Amino acid sequence: MGNNTMLSIEHYSKTYGKGKKAADDVSLTVCGGDIYGFIGHNGAGKSTTIRAVVGVLDFTEGQILIDGHSVAKEPLACKQVTAYIPDNPDLYENLTGIQYLNFVADVFGIGAAEREERIKKYADLFEITPALGDLIGSYSHGMKQKVAIISALIHDPKLLVLDEPFVGLDPKATFTLKEIMHQMCQQGAAVFFSTHVLDVAEKLCNKLSIIKHGKIIFSGTMEEFTEGHSLEEAFLEADHGE
Repeated sequence: MGNNTMLSIEHYSKTYGKGKKAADDVSLTVCGGDIYGFIGHNGAGKSTTIRAVVGVLDFTEGQILIDGHSVAKEPLACKQVTAYIPDNPDLYENLTGIQYLNFVADVFGIGAAEREERIKKYADLFEITPALGDLIGSYSHGMKQKVAIISALIHDPKLLVLDEPFVGLDPKATFTLKEIMHQMCQQGAAVFFSTHVLDVAEKLCNKLSIIKHGKIIFSGTMEEFTEGHSLEEAFLEADHGE
């Protein structure tokens, strides 16, 4: 496990419309081996920041580096090592699950043996192997989420970025996803995810940033932030004290 920097956000800001800053001078660093929680109320600036990190939202202020590459200047190099699971995955409804996963594997240039092994491993873990021949349009929200997760893991990313990943997943799938996060981090990858579900974050993360009204009000280890209290108590106090 290296202490290599996988994600570096440096002075990122994003202004919408009438000068309202959705993200205001956001800086944080996620290293290999980190499960890093990005915590705040809905509307605090979490999704805005995450969408800039994964290249869905362009930005003019600050810079974002993934594995040393600039998201703005070297988007392909960044996308090759990053996986993004949005909170509401938009999949091709008229493909079957297996067609979609093969399409994603093609995009990343994954060979036949590797893709077969990974698809089998993750589809079995998430218990959706029998449904892979069905059209995605027929899937429940939870099934679509599982396919989105598998498609994100198919190229063995170094950085896994998730927006509210546990909303809509059943308890077993939630457990499976947490286990996968831990395994990835043991292999030196990094996980960066937004959430407002504090008890999940508390058990899962070693580091966190708290964002409020677009500004980071804390970055550091879970121990430093909670100081022996529950994350919920510490968060409410920080939130109140601003």
